[in-house]
Amino acid sequence: MSYTDADLERLYEEWEQNDDELSEEEDSPAQKRPKKYLDSLRAEAKNPEDLLSMTKKGQTLMMFVGVRDTSQPKRTDIRSFTEKWTALWQSQLYNNHIDVQVFVIDDNRAIFMFKDGSQAFQAKKFLLEQQYVSEITLEGQQFFGPAAEILRKDDL
Repeated sequence: MSYTDADLERLYEEWEQNDDELSEEEDSPAQKRPKKYLDSLRAEAKNPEDLLSMTKKGQTLMMFVGVRDTSQPKRTDIRSFTEKWTALWQSQLYNNHIDVQVFVIDDNRAIFMFKDGSQAFQAKKFLLEQQYVSEITLEGQQFFGPAAEILRKDDL
């Protein structure tokens, strides 16, 4: 079955009318959004992190994750360990409908890249509960995981 130009035009118009995608206000970067849109987000937000999460919706966001083997906390040449655990966390996040790409950038460090930045904040909560996470850097803020406590105890 082939479509004429008129059929395609009607289909396109119908698609545009039924488009559930983000409005232009929601689709534009936070700094370019109208003030009333940002004010409505502030009203919906329960806390500052919630507001930050809302403003990152639809934007690419990267999070740095430090990994430590708690059985050998001083050891830093643990690339295979890091690859194993970050891949496992990626699949667990994916099973929770969080789309993330993971890139191991050092023996004990990885980048988690989110196409929808608002998902990074859910992932951060999950990762901070994981035994081998030492620290997370997200939006210039550093958060310490369970493995950081083991490193501190060893330093004492």
